[in-house]
Amino acid sequence: MTEDTTPGTTTVSPDVLVAIARLEALKVPGVYDLAPVPGGVNRLFRRGANDGVRIQIEDGVVDADLYVVLESGVNLRRVSREIQKAVARAISEMVGMTVGHIDIHIEDIHYPQG
Repeated sequence: MTEDTTPGTTTVSPDVLVAIARLEALKVPGVYDLAPVPGGVNRLFRRGANDGVRIQIEDGVVDADLYVVLESGVNLRRVSREIQKAVARAISEMVGMTVGHIDIHIEDIHYPQG
C-alpha cells in the first residue's frame, strides 16, 4: 500500500504542544491543576509559562517540563508516571514528533477544605 504525498510542510506551533501537554496532564486522575512555571521575569517570555508547561524543541525532539498540583492522598510517583505516559503518547500520536523527556515537577498538594 502506498501513501499519497503532496509537496509541502506542516509546522506545529510550540503553543499547540503546550496545549496538548496541559490538557493531557489535567485528564490524569490525581492531578488537581497545573502551577505557573517558576523563574521570575524571564518566565514571562517563555511559551506555556503561565500554563504550567515548558516545551523545548531541539532537532525535532520535544522535551517538556510540567509543573503540577496533585490531589492529596494520591501516590505521587504513580501519578507522575501516568502524566509522563499520557503527554508522551499524545504528542507522539497527535503530532507525530519524537518525545525526549517529560519531567514532572510537583509544586503543591491540594487539600480540600472541609
